[in-house]
Amino acid sequence: MIVNGQQEDIATPISVDELIASKGFNAARVAVEVNGAIVPRDKRAQTTLKGTDTVEIVTFVQGG
Repeated sequence: MIVNGQQEDIATPISVDELIASKGFNAARVAVEVNGAIVPRDKRAQTTLKGTDTVEIVTFVQGG
């Protein structure tokens, strides 16, 4: 699986929620894209990832 541009060996199947938690991200402060499609927050627990997926996890940062 490719996560944020890096090839990673991640045991699958794994849900988007589980991946977010395993990476130490705050689920409320990220957006997730799987294979080019945004995964809505309410669908993360039901969205199962495969080893061939490409995942982008984007963190929201406040600043000024």
